[in-house]
Amino acid sequence: MRIVVDVMGGDHGAANIVDGVCLALQSYPTISEAYLVGREDDIQAALNARNFKDPRIRIYHCSEALTMEDKPVESLRRKKDCSILRAVDLLKEGRADALLSAGNTGGLVAASTIRLRTLEGVDRPCIATIIPSRDHEFVLLDAGASV
Repeated sequence: MRIVVDVMGGDHGAANIVDGVCLALQSYPTISEAYLVGREDDIQAALNARNFKDPRIRIYHCSEALTMEDKPVESLRRKKDCSILRAVDLLKEGRADALLSAGNTGGLVAASTIRLRTLEGVDRPCIATIIPSRDHEFVLLDAGASV
């Protein structure tokens, strides 16, 4: 599996997101590539701080980030080189199979809808959440969220 990660999306900077990617790469050999999308200097500094080197990591530089305060559609129009848009573009180009972001949810949904479109017969997107229970997990769709 090839994943793309919006490194600029977290509340605590690139370091926490990179920590998660490092753990995932150590735990899941089925990840064949991990695109880390964001400011290259921030990503490289976080990798260097952990002395983590893995040939599956691909750094994809972009100069802007969508913040939690940004209005999704308006900001996507202004910030053409933001990490969320670039991450979605990697999916659209077929270079990745999945996208992870801890960033602006409205921005991610808007970017995905604009760039990828919805599946035939699907009128609008929803947000899925995995809910653990005592015996198993289940997926809850559209947990009261809206763009």
